[in-house]
Order: sequence, then structure tokens, then C-alpha cells
Amino acid sequence: MQHRLRLVMAEPPAGRLPGQPYIPAARFRRTQAERVDQLLSWERPDQAFFAAGACHVLAWVAAEQYASAGFGIVGLRQRDRPYVSHVILSNGSWAFDHDGWTPLPELLRATAEYEPEPDWELLPITSTLRDFCTAHKHRMPEQYAHDPLPRARIYLRQRPRPPEVG
Repeated sequence: MQHRLRLVMAEPPAGRLPGQPYIPAARFRRTQAERVDQLLSWERPDQAFFAAGACHVLAWVAAEQYASAGFGIVGLRQRDRPYVSHVILSNGSWAFDHDGWTPLPELLRATAEYEPEPDWELLPITSTLRDFCTAHKHRMPEQYAHDPLPRARIYLRQRPRPPEVG
């Protein structure tokens, strides 16, 4: 069976519209079939792909762009779990992930409301992408059906930092 490379651009280019609530990453969890079949996972819409399965790739790409502005990579981890389950970019006030730019308290509130137990904690990530992937059991870019880095760069460009982020 032959597969074609397909970049899915289902989201509006500007991302979430003002006033719309943050959508927790867990709402986009991969199915077991998507976990096993990287092509099936790849073919999900961009927002689903970067919410669950490639959030760390998007965060590292965003860090390339915004590190000099005081943003760093942060993992969200349930307190009783050993591994980070979602990765964002944040400066402590604002966050960037699959849903675009969100005030960090809103992202944390929506995440906790969607998955109230156990508590969530923020874990600053200062390692390389490779070391993070090894430590937290995430895929390296070369382990995807196709290279996710260009897709992440396009997605990031479609969601420019709003002026209030600073």
C-alpha cells in the first residue's frame, strides 16, 4: 500500500479567535491505532497532531523563535506520574501550544477542569530535545512518519505572538 504525504491545515490561520476558551490538549488524545501507526497519527489535523503526540516538537520549534523574549519550554505533569504529558512554551504569564497563545492561568485552569485528578505541576525543561525525549518517553522527529519540524514551523508562523504577550 502506498501512502502520500499530506499536511492537514484544518485550523484557521489565526488560531483560536479572541474570547474562545482554551481547548485542553487531552481532548485530542490519540487512539490506540494512532499510537501504533505513525502515518495515521501524522494524518490528523494540525491542532490534534500538535496537541497530542507532537506537542514537544512544537514547543522546541517555538523556543527557537521566542527564547530571546524570555520564553522557555515547560512540561505539564500530573503529580503522581513520572513523565511529562504535555509540553508548552511559556514565560510564566503566557503560554503557546496547539491552541495558540493563551494566558498561562487559563491554560492551567482548563487543563485541570478537563482532568481534575491528580493535580498538575509545571516542570521547566532545560535539556536538549533528544535528552527530553529519552527521559520522558517522547518521539524524536526522525521517529515520525515524516519530519514534523517543517510542519511545526508552518503552524507556528500561522499563530503570531499577539501584542499583549510582549
